[in-house]
Amino acid sequence: MTETFYEVLRRQGITRRSFLKFCSLTATSLGLGSAFAPKIAHALESKPRTPVLWLHGLECTCCSESFIRSAHPLTKDVVLSMLSLDYDDTLMAAAGHQAEAILEEVKARYKGNYILAVEGNPPLNEDGMFCIQSGRPFIEKLKETAKDAKAIISWGSCASWGCVQAAKPNPTRATPVHKVIFDKPIIKVPGCPPIAEVMTAVVTYMLTFDRIPELDRQGRPKMFYGQRIHDKCYRRPHFDAGQFVEQWDDDQARMGYCLYKMGCKGPTTYNACSTVRWNGGVSFPIQSGHGCIGCSEDGFWDKGAFYDRVTDIKQFGVEANADKVGGTAAAVVGGAVAAHAAVTALARARQKTGIDTPKGED
Repeated sequence: MTETFYEVLRRQGITRRSFLKFCSLTATSLGLGSAFAPKIAHALESKPRTPVLWLHGLECTCCSESFIRSAHPLTKDVVLSMLSLDYDDTLMAAAGHQAEAILEEVKARYKGNYILAVEGNPPLNEDGMFCIQSGRPFIEKLKETAKDAKAIISWGSCASWGCVQAAKPNPTRATPVHKVIFDKPIIKVPGCPPIAEVMTAVVTYMLTFDRIPELDRQGRPKMFYGQRIHDKCYRRPHFDAGQFVEQWDDDQARMGYCLYKMGCKGPTTYNACSTVRWNGGVSFPIQSGHGCIGCSEDGFWDKGAFYDRVTDIKQFGVEANADKVGGTAAAVVGGAVAAHAAVTALARARQKTGIDTPKGED
């Protein structure tokens, strides 16, 4: 019988206090509130680990790197224990025929009950020959493994959208997972790479509630991709005030002004970077002084240079535009006064010369 997540943690020396802390933090990150922590704990204590087969197509392995380098003390245990990560040719010790034998064994033993995690994408040109695994095109391996999967998680922008491999002119025809697999539920967790805690929380949700999380119209978990980075960015007040960095390392940059004019894509990018952040919640690119490049959005490589202002957001700009608004208002009022004075002077001149004022002109 497959061990539960909690049994594995206890065997590895993790205390119950740390386990319950993990459940509370996970409930909070999922937006469920601390009241759901006991439910998550019960699920992890009672349900067997979910078998996961993790495949790698065209990619740079940054998703795996992000996953295993999470600052949370239990995340790597979640990855390697809760998931029952039975196959991952990057992380597993086995290789060659041994590794492929494990893959076939898990597919047969847990038919219809395992989760397929895909990092990267399959190239379709030249019959898939641009990505060969186990002596055959990756697209074949992907389709065969997806056939009996319970659900599919597309890790990162490569699997979700195609990312740099699919950027124009895309000579290999690199193709995202959802455009080659059509009969399975697919959860997209985009980002280059995704945030480690987001990846962990998505899996924890699936294990706890035995269903996929609520997705947006693009197939991303709403709990993490329901808001723009711009909506919760700590520099947002500067955007609203019309206070922008004009050049790298200028006075405005030193004061932490908004990076929108430097090409920041935060206003058009949906992700949890400004709330969950990176490196254990320590920072994220905008906090480090670099604008968002929109890496979790579809086709971000083809949408223009990272440092060009390519969006057309109409900011309010109180500080920058107050004088302009006041000047415009004064001009309008002044124009109205001048027009009224001109009409009055004309009327008086006509009266002095005895010219009748036509009806409607006085």
